[in-house]
Amino acid sequence: MDDKLYIVIPAYNEEENIKSVIDDWYPIVEQYGSDSRLVIVDDGSKDNTYSLMEEYAKERPKFIPITKPNGGHGATVLYGYNYAMEHGADYIFQTDSDGQTLPSEFPEFWDKKEQYDMVIGWRNGRQDGGSRVFVTKTLKFVIKLCFGVTVTDANTPFRIMKTSTLKKYIGFVPKDFNLSNVIISVIYAKKDCKVKYIPITFRPRQGGVNSINMKKIFGIGKQALKDFREINRTINKI
Repeated sequence: MDDKLYIVIPAYNEEENIKSVIDDWYPIVEQYGSDSRLVIVDDGSKDNTYSLMEEYAKERPKFIPITKPNGGHGATVLYGYNYAMEHGADYIFQTDSDGQTLPSEFPEFWDKKEQYDMVIGWRNGRQDGGSRVFVTKTLKFVIKLCFGVTVTDANTPFRIMKTSTLKKYIGFVPKDFNLSNVIISVIYAKKDCKVKYIPITFRPRQGGVNSINMKKIFGIGKQALKDFREINRTINKI
């Protein structure tokens, strides 16, 4: 039996991008595993994102469109991970719905999946603006300060994970936490999981408007600083 891959993509108000994102990633689940699926989780969009997803799903049997009440990126990612685990995924790959990542770079990650608990992209030379680079560097510093580990690029939306490893630790990520992928990266580092970082292309957003602006980023960061201490105590008990 071949490995079952679930690609998980959160989406919010992405009507300008969603068709091209499906067109980009659907061929991957057709190519890798007969029971693999593309799962896009609509986070309560206010535009036509979900209706477009439903229309596209009619002719794509391996594409599963899901919608849920708005809860933020981190909660939507967790929702998708849990859905994939409940449906027997062997490997879970996560990316975002803004078209910044390239499916052509996926095969290298797939080829290394058995050797590591997680293979994650490193946004070297990212093209989405200096402010985003600053946030990533600041996050790296804060993680080192709060958790005592160095994580190359904790929040990259281009990662493939063994479900067997993710199952061990996903319960320690706070429900509806905005930075779910960050905490997963931190847990893997603290628990000496086998993680491989590979440089990836990270383009500018391909359409639409980013729902997370700098004001929201600083708000999330302020709350995260409060949460990280308690999360670290919890992780240390694992």
